[in-house]
Amino acid sequence: MAATPQNPAAAAPRRKVSRHRGEGQWAAGHFTPLNGNEQFKKDDDGLNVRTRIETIYSKRGFDSIDPNDLRGRMRWWGLYTQRKPGIDGGKTAILEPEELDDKYFMLRVRIDGGRLTTQQLRVIGEISQEFARGSADITDRQNIQLHWIRIEDVPEIWNRLEAVGLSTTEACGDTPRVIIGSPVAGIAEDEIIDGTPAIDEIHSRYIGSKEFSNLPRKFKTAISGSPLLDVAHEINDIALVGVEHPEHGPGFDLWVGGGLSTNPKIGVRLGAWVPLEEVPDVWAGVIGIFRDYGYRRLRTRARLKFLVADWGPEKFRQVLEDEYLKRKLVDGPAPAQPVQRWRDHVGVHRQKDGRFYVGFAPRVGRVDGTTLSKIAELAEAHGSGRLRTTVEQKMIVLDVEESQVESLVEGLEALDLTAKPSPFRRGTMACTGIEYCKLAIVETKARGASLIDELERRIPDFDEPITINLNGCPNACARIQVADIGLKGQLVLDDKGEQVEGYQVHLGGALGLEAGFGRKVRGLKVTSEELPDYVERVLKRFQAEREDGERFATWAARASEEALS
Repeated sequence: MAATPQNPAAAAPRRKVSRHRGEGQWAAGHFTPLNGNEQFKKDDDGLNVRTRIETIYSKRGFDSIDPNDLRGRMRWWGLYTQRKPGIDGGKTAILEPEELDDKYFMLRVRIDGGRLTTQQLRVIGEISQEFARGSADITDRQNIQLHWIRIEDVPEIWNRLEAVGLSTTEACGDTPRVIIGSPVAGIAEDEIIDGTPAIDEIHSRYIGSKEFSNLPRKFKTAISGSPLLDVAHEINDIALVGVEHPEHGPGFDLWVGGGLSTNPKIGVRLGAWVPLEEVPDVWAGVIGIFRDYGYRRLRTRARLKFLVADWGPEKFRQVLEDEYLKRKLVDGPAPAQPVQRWRDHVGVHRQKDGRFYVGFAPRVGRVDGTTLSKIAELAEAHGSGRLRTTVEQKMIVLDVEESQVESLVEGLEALDLTAKPSPFRRGTMACTGIEYCKLAIVETKARGASLIDELERRIPDFDEPITINLNGCPNACARIQVADIGLKGQLVLDDKGEQVEGYQVHLGGALGLEAGFGRKVRGLKVTSEELPDYVERVLKRFQAEREDGERFATWAARASEEALS
């Protein structure tokens, strides 16, 4: 039969149409697990693995661990197997999980709102020295990660953490991860509203509860009442940022559906104003939608951002109001654009009580257990009992009397923790990288640290805010798409045609000020060895070509590909 307008397919053979059983949405009645992750979560809640760790695995050792616990449920308690040493990046996607697994773990200490006492920091430092070969990294989600953890030591580590009010509960896994908050909540002179009570209430009600311990994938939360928008709110599953309502006063503007990785999306405003006391209920409503309507068929589409993109903000708000809150939300204004480029709170700043806080910059978040203990001692010696971590891998000492500030700054400098960093030290972040991460392709931490040193030496007069983010793989844990210079690790060919570690370059991303994703220049990849030369070249072109007051991201958007190469 010939093809006709009425029968256009007649000339082509029939294709078998493959059908799947929906997207695995519970609210649509799709409870049958559609992948291995959904199956092991149905078989046993991830929170239940703690008992097996304490009573079986810690006593019988690594080889006794069930595979579904080892690479699945143990994440519910902040434990990932780390990468076996000596496996190069070319084998990351080739080897089976058991070939990549070392018999040691990364342990993530959950620090909601980035709030720490000096006693808590000292305990983390002691655990690092005693059980983690001295390792410690401050993450860009305010946590602290330790490595080289043996399963035999985990119960004792938990006991020590929990004795000072810390935990690893749901620090990883398909759960509500750490709630990031303004590191100057409750103390900043310019704060619109303090979100700490809401963070505490959410944590008390829901963290470690089986109500939300089986989500389609991870769920990231940000709450800040700072006008600096200091929690990267645009790239969280839910964010509540401080606004002043013309009729109702200070409260929070509600955002949903942000996230990066291989399909980056900026979160969307729902146009709703939320008073402080209603934040926990609204949070529970949004995460409830994710639990019930989130896509569970494919892991690559199991984040809230995909549901929000399909529904749109209007439908999402309607479902939230009608099915979960059972009431309408108040319409509200958008947050104002921040007036400062730096939002990391580094430096010396006055608190609203007249004392000061001092923010300082480790190199790419890399510290060690001894240094953490010394920071705690230094803070206490200068009258402080409180510290905070930031979403830029930095740390802050709070409550310092004016007479103690200079001495504290000098003490930090002696630890190579400067409160007066160069733009390169201040603005460079790096993920864990191939040193420990099973997904990584290239090294990041040492590369980032050496890049800082090189740029400080080569361009000592550079004084513009600049963010340089290094990531060991495409998953964007270090937020490459929203950095001025984002570097995505991959294997590239050098001038001899040999495969070596390198980076794909993203230029001109931003958060806060005209948030958006960086530009990729066609074919632009640099080897790790070439990286200092490349960054120096681009920054000098920016210095030469920028208009008065122009930010790097703005220049990068208009610059020629030749200028960016």
